[in-house]
Amino acid sequence: MSLTLNIKKRDTSELFPKANKIESLTQSLKGVFYGKEEETTSITIPYADFKKVWREARGSSIIILKGIGDDKEAIIQDIDFDPITDNPRHVDFYIIERGKAMEIEIPLEFVGIAPAVKELNGVLVKVLHELKIEVLPKDLPKSIEVDISSLIDFESRILAKDLKLPISGKIIGDENEVVAVVNPPVEEVEETKEEAETDISSVEVEKKGKTEEEAKTEEGK
Repeated sequence: MSLTLNIKKRDTSELFPKANKIESLTQSLKGVFYGKEEETTSITIPYADFKKVWREARGSSIIILKGIGDDKEAIIQDIDFDPITDNPRHVDFYIIERGKAMEIEIPLEFVGIAPAVKELNGVLVKVLHELKIEVLPKDLPKSIEVDISSLIDFESRILAKDLKLPISGKIIGDENEVVAVVNPPVEEVEETKEEAETDISSVEVEKKGKTEEEAKTEEGK
């Protein structure tokens, strides 16, 4: 089922809305759409409708915009949030070109259990949370799965090239970029640190003793 939003063109020439429009403006969200073949257009969207679609769409789903000219296929490019309420107050839509590959960051979804975590008490480190790919709109995924079951020890690595992409998907950037690893338990790291500090102290004591002996020898001369 496709996601759809009804939009209306917004009059940006009116800096201060009239009193009778304030109530209606609180029920709608300001936005804008643009693309390679689309001029930038200011719009409004019913607030409740957007929040519903936003929950389902996540960041990479295609949304059909209706109400201005022909229906447009778009993705959410950016959302501006109110710093106090954390509610969306402005949204940017990017109009995609049908049949042409697009560049987009897809969220990563980590699945499975890492043996290095379960059996060795390691700490899972998610280095990447999104992956930038080039993909045709028809193959656009909501997320890319990262199966961490291959992390069997502290030397194991999951790289970008190990991930399963859509048929038309291609990684943009370094294919050997690390996606996830498992670090040793914190206790082991602390013990190693203490051992290192002990070794350094021993060296310092030994060095100090040697210096004192050398000083006495020099005094005897």
